[in-house]
Amino acid sequence: MDVPRRGLRVGAAVLVVSFSGAGCGPADDAVTNEVETSEQGLDWEQSLLAPLDRDALRQAISGLPDTKTTAAQVRINGTAGRWLGASGVADVHAGTPVPTDARFRIGSITKTFTATVVLQLAAERRVDLDRPVQHYLPGLLPPNFGLITVRQLLNHTHGLPNVPLPSKDPEWFFDNRFRRWSPRELVALALPQGPRFAPGTQQEYGNIGYLVAGLLIEKVTGRPYSHAVRERILGPLQLRDTSVPGNDPTIPGPHARGYEAVTGPDGTVRLVDITEANQSIPWAAGEMISTTADLDTFLSALFRGWLLPPAQLRELFTVPDVSTPEGAPASHGAGLTRFEVNGLTLWGKTGDRHGYNNGMGATRDLRRRLVYSVNTLHMGQERPAIADRIVATTFAARAPHL
Repeated sequence: MDVPRRGLRVGAAVLVVSFSGAGCGPADDAVTNEVETSEQGLDWEQSLLAPLDRDALRQAISGLPDTKTTAAQVRINGTAGRWLGASGVADVHAGTPVPTDARFRIGSITKTFTATVVLQLAAERRVDLDRPVQHYLPGLLPPNFGLITVRQLLNHTHGLPNVPLPSKDPEWFFDNRFRRWSPRELVALALPQGPRFAPGTQQEYGNIGYLVAGLLIEKVTGRPYSHAVRERILGPLQLRDTSVPGNDPTIPGPHARGYEAVTGPDGTVRLVDITEANQSIPWAAGEMISTTADLDTFLSALFRGWLLPPAQLRELFTVPDVSTPEGAPASHGAGLTRFEVNGLTLWGKTGDRHGYNNGMGATRDLRRRLVYSVNTLHMGQERPAIADRIVATTFAARAPHL
């Protein structure tokens, strides 16, 4: 699918580069490298966004590495101000600073790419969002599951159970980090649990729907889902630092390494390098690798409609009127999530893999957009506080006039 040439210049700007300090070792407060421009051409009275507080952003990612995080990188773009920062160390042994073009495992942000491909196929009338997935993949789901539409796969209202593998348990991970799994093998492991709820009645976030969506892409196109992502998104947008690794456990190019803090019998904590690992378990739901620059380009092109026609673009921002099994209101559309931050409504996606926690999000008008990645030390635990600080500081609200 061709994208207008203008889409290849998303995020381009004349930037002033400054470096605050010199490189430092793991025991010191790590350097913050930043790029910034002044806000221009924006009527602040018409916006709820506060001007960027660069001192607060520096503070939000300072003090790394610490006991929970080794590194962070942040990219803020848009007409409401730009800032690029990195802190911490890319390698805890060498003490090298984090490059601002470092690649990282984006985790569930992969879902936005997968959803975009399915919606492109819908725009081409090769997929009907209202048709049951059983039509496209006969025999994949047993009869005790109700008819599940393609749209319900994408917005997590399908009712399929998640794959019962303890992949975020450190001990299990260490034993299985290089094992290869097939998507159909993973789906077969999940299905004996039976339906979680009737399709379309609730929303429960998970990977299983996007494993099935990846299989759907392959059935409709006759090619690997990774080929569709490269041909339809990575190539047209020239996302050269974004990849679909398949069974390659490495991260190519510059990157901050991922670690897990492991406490020994004597109470000593050591950092185990977990950068290299097979990503076949998350597959089309979470295997990809990218950079903050590439994700900013992708998010901008997506929101501007350069990848999807209007009807399919609306699916990204349409949250079904249902609740979660816990009773909370739904928040996920087809590949994007709605967030409320400081009274602002944002759209984007978070993702994490072992050693990496990430997010991308923006105001609907793209006036301000954020992509970040932090390197965490404890897999399977709650979202790191540094990520919340980054988001809250980026999308601070303008103080009301008295």
